[in-house]
Amino acid sequence: MKNSEVVAMLEETADLMEIAGENPFKARAYRRAAEAISALREPIEDLVKAKKLNKVEGIGESIARDITEFLQRGTTTRLEQLRTKYPSQLRTLLEIQGIGPRTVAMLYDRLKITSVDQLEEAAKSGKLTKLPGMGEQKVKNILEGIQLWRQHQGRLPLYIAIEIAERIVNALKELPEVEQILPAGSLRRWKETVGDLDILVATRNSQPIMDKFVSLPEVQKVLAHGPTKSSVLMENNFQVDLRAVEPESFGAAAQYFTGSKAHNIALRNLALKRGLTVNEYGVFREETGEKVAGETEEGVYEAIGLIWIPPELREDRGELEAAMNGILPRLVTVEDICGEIHCHSKWSDGFATVEEMAKAAMERGYEYVAITDHSPPMGWGVKPDDYRRLIREIRATSEKLGFPILAGIEVDIAPDGSLHMDEDILRQLDIVIAAVHSSMKMDIDVMTRRITKAMENPLVHIISHPTGRLINQRPPYEVRVDTLIDKARETGVALEINASPERLDLNDENARAAKEAGAMLSIGTDAHRPEHLDYVRFGVAVARRAWCEPKDILNTKSYEQLVEWLKSRR
Repeated sequence: MKNSEVVAMLEETADLMEIAGENPFKARAYRRAAEAISALREPIEDLVKAKKLNKVEGIGESIARDITEFLQRGTTTRLEQLRTKYPSQLRTLLEIQGIGPRTVAMLYDRLKITSVDQLEEAAKSGKLTKLPGMGEQKVKNILEGIQLWRQHQGRLPLYIAIEIAERIVNALKELPEVEQILPAGSLRRWKETVGDLDILVATRNSQPIMDKFVSLPEVQKVLAHGPTKSSVLMENNFQVDLRAVEPESFGAAAQYFTGSKAHNIALRNLALKRGLTVNEYGVFREETGEKVAGETEEGVYEAIGLIWIPPELREDRGELEAAMNGILPRLVTVEDICGEIHCHSKWSDGFATVEEMAKAAMERGYEYVAITDHSPPMGWGVKPDDYRRLIREIRATSEKLGFPILAGIEVDIAPDGSLHMDEDILRQLDIVIAAVHSSMKMDIDVMTRRITKAMENPLVHIISHPTGRLINQRPPYEVRVDTLIDKARETGVALEINASPERLDLNDENARAAKEAGAMLSIGTDAHRPEHLDYVRFGVAVARRAWCEPKDILNTKSYEQLVEWLKSRR
């Protein structure tokens, strides 16, 4: 499938259009087209051959021509024109917090800066301060952004790593030589970023599996090709190792290569106290060398006197003690989620109608869905008068479908802690989510007061993405999360685990602190398309890493229970 290549072309075109100062609406159209193709379940080539490309919402005639040309030539006339003016490597500078397209153009036009290293040197040497709009604070912010960017180099966001892993596993598991196959490492523990990937395969004949692995079309470079281990570089220089083990040792290998390192050290120390040794081949009696477990993970843990520990908990944060005493939590699952309570429609910045989002929720077996479109003042917010019409549409659609659709809002929290929507409209809504989307450089105490004031408003039910971070893109704004947790427990406002894979906010550590403090958490996908509802698995993963049980998550409640909870806030 060429889908990912077409998406990359469209995103590059959009980036270079913005750097070149072209019409921002045209650049946005390319981004919307890239999002649309990312969501496709079929090869883009098939749509072009069938002349159905124009049926994909978000793809107009000119972009359709670009896509067709790209599939034929591997590039487009439009992209080549942009590259002659601004080199593609400038796009890397857009990954630095505080650097926008206009700044990138100025850096190139004035100083011919094309790389992060050149940018850092110019910032440290004082060259940047001589440019328009580049005061000392701006330069300081750029240097901090460079430091953040360097910290995350080589680590992919979880959702990208999972896509790569799933493609590899799906390609290999069809081979008859594969008895079991499993992605391990930090990906299996659902960490928010992944440095590299280990895939384990149980087999008695590894060579055909290794041969297919190194010849996969996504492979950029083969680093090693052997009978028990092969290593390759995929897109983004992401390293993937495939390890072949005997079926009798698959459980031990899965435990060992899943980690974490701290968990495995603690497990080995516990085993030694019981006269056992643990490695990737099995569990052995130290005195005799007799193998006592290894075929299954459950058997490995049982041999050491423990119940099986879910991968998400394997961080040496008390899970061994809990397993030893048989008190591990019954972690929340995707199946426990009864409804979606944070998603958007075409009324603001979504890509689907209220009815389409509701039907998508119904298809997933949910009991309810909440449509929570944005308020002003953001450019994609719904104005107060329009919100009245939106509420009427939600009510009518709910009645038409015979399916509970909650009328909601994601309302902006103003810098002074007030809410950017008329109170009479907020009172008409079933659910009110409040969030910070602007003025993120506030002092930590000012930001904390801003959010806690919103939490004191009896009309607010949930605080969305409470720290504002974007993984590998933007750090959290400065806020006292412990104060937010205390206020959540005091007021009964829920704190969101935003399941959008670019956010995952609250993160696992903050979510666990909230759980242990007795604050309510919610999981919202922040879906802007029907298929985004599937992001719930990322939010559930964060909740599981936070030791959350169903009772800790707001939307594990039935519709009747949820409505009762929402009313109790008022």
